[in-house]
Amino acid sequence: MDWRPDRTTKRPIYKQIADYIEQGIATGHFSPETMLPSERALAEELQVNRSTVVAAYEELQSMGIVERKKGSGTIVSTDIWGLEHRRIPNWGRYLERGSFLPNLPVVQRIRKETQDNDLINMASGELSSSLFPNEQFQHILSAHPFTGYLGYDDPQGNEELRCTIADHVNEYKKINTTSSSILITSGAQQALHLIVQCLLKPGDAVAIEDPSYCYSLPIFQTAGLKIFRLPVDSNGVNPEDLVQLHKKHRIRMVFLNPDYQNPTGKVLSLQRRQRILNISAEFGIPIIEDDPYSLTSFDGVVNPSLKSMDDNGNVLYISSLSKIIASGLRIGWVIGPSKVIQRLADAKQQVDFGHSVFPQWVANEFLKSQSYDTHIQFLRKQLEQRRDQLVQSLNQLLGEKVSFSIPDGGIHLWCKVNRPIDVQKLLEESIKKGIAFVPGNVLGTEKGCLRFTYGRAETNLIHEGINRFSQALKNL
Repeated sequence: MDWRPDRTTKRPIYKQIADYIEQGIATGHFSPETMLPSERALAEELQVNRSTVVAAYEELQSMGIVERKKGSGTIVSTDIWGLEHRRIPNWGRYLERGSFLPNLPVVQRIRKETQDNDLINMASGELSSSLFPNEQFQHILSAHPFTGYLGYDDPQGNEELRCTIADHVNEYKKINTTSSSILITSGAQQALHLIVQCLLKPGDAVAIEDPSYCYSLPIFQTAGLKIFRLPVDSNGVNPEDLVQLHKKHRIRMVFLNPDYQNPTGKVLSLQRRQRILNISAEFGIPIIEDDPYSLTSFDGVVNPSLKSMDDNGNVLYISSLSKIIASGLRIGWVIGPSKVIQRLADAKQQVDFGHSVFPQWVANEFLKSQSYDTHIQFLRKQLEQRRDQLVQSLNQLLGEKVSFSIPDGGIHLWCKVNRPIDVQKLLEESIKKGIAFVPGNVLGTEKGCLRFTYGRAETNLIHEGINRFSQALKNL
């Protein structure tokens, strides 16, 4: 056998061996009834452990293309393509080779564990059900029966909703736009996915905040992008860091969350906002502004968005109703130049034939109603109460063991443990105690940090959640 496994790749050697033999069977190199080398002989020839060959043969046996008989050895099946043996696709191999990467294992683990109703969820980046405008929605459904068209709608989204959103962003965020410059998406996540897939190509360099929600998203790695990080301080990212990155790597796009940033809760200063816009105009770098939290400002003051300050059309603005109304509505939007919006809309149409009609109708009715402003006022007060409870509990139960800054809006608090700690082990211990959070290494490079989400846990459970966390920290 002239072939040898490649020891420089991350693919397990036993899988490489199984792949090679499977390919040989498919091409006829190993014909039916061919006796394959013994486990010991093949191990010696390939200079691997015998257990590695055993695992490879077991993999081939599970696929139905070899037969293993005790005392006789391993032979190529005589009925690979026949009816006697039904071949089952090697789904594991398909899963490994798929181009769309899965979520990080820790993200999958958190999602699984938070299905447990006894666990206090301070990990999921969403609002609790008690903060949803359920009564207002019930009133809309009963007082305004749906009479709209249930077929495919405009690829950019329902025209009436887009007009309402144009009025909404003008009133609340001073963004001047029209319905033709808006695309309705399935939340902000789909908007990000469309932008990455349609406007960038493998090898492009992009800049994200560090820490950042984007750091945890596989869509950047799936697209083959080169990711460079902009550290976040008390005033957000430093624009001069972007200049230096661009000179070295020719940054093609920068992704920013200027208000109550996820996960730090920081706000990009007005001076830095203007400087970043100037840099964007100087070097022609598009800015993707992700703005899910600005309306949660506890004092009611909404900072000027980058989009509202943009005179050159350099900013693609993303927002949604997920963090201020209800995540289950799946209503988000992108605002940008019409030709860009049309390109994104074409891609979205290929994926899902446009957004679902019914949630667009509900969202439109709610945004136009007087209930919307009342709800935003209610949401701000409730989130501020939860933040205050979280801060009080951290100070009372952990004191100098942790450090953090207090956000003035949003739903997240970024916390650092003031001693060396394995945050992954801390998460596992915390889950045992019945509390979940997001480890900082999922979101950025700073060690010993974690994110508590106070929008998801009910106010009366936050103190108990931090008490459980405190016990987990003591156990380590």
